[in-house]
Amino acid sequence: MSTPIAERLSALGITLPPVAVPAAAYVPFVRTGSLVFLSGHIAKRDGKAWVGQLGTDMDTDTAKAAARAVAIDLLGTLQAAVGDLSKVKRIVKLLSLVNSAPTYTDHHLVTNGASELIGQVFGPEIGAHARAAFGVAQLPMGACVEIELIAEVE
Repeated sequence: MSTPIAERLSALGITLPPVAVPAAAYVPFVRTGSLVFLSGHIAKRDGKAWVGQLGTDMDTDTAKAAARAVAIDLLGTLQAAVGDLSKVKRIVKLLSLVNSAPTYTDHHLVTNGASELIGQVFGPEIGAHARAAFGVAQLPMGACVEIELIAEVE
């Protein structure tokens, strides 16, 4: 049976990926009580780190697309964690790290790529979330964006 979330994903042309194998000593998610904490996911393109630094060799629109790609990967992990995205009661928070030069100040616009997709998939009641977005000097493998997510589930 198709759920509204599955229908929205299909309408957006999104097929959720399987959970990525962690690249270091951590697990992709941890569930405690009704909360699921997803480890940071880096932006990937063609199966490799989507490399770039805002304010030097990448523009905001490209990084926004990368953040959207991260959100798709996060949703794949969240589905693996709970079995069905219709069990998500609320997206609680996103934490976004943007690989950026010291003079770059539009981290919030980059992160909108993930936040807007989450809102499209879950709708305003479930998808509206708290978040933080800030710049860092570098991310693993030179990735342009890394995002982690916290969700409340049934």
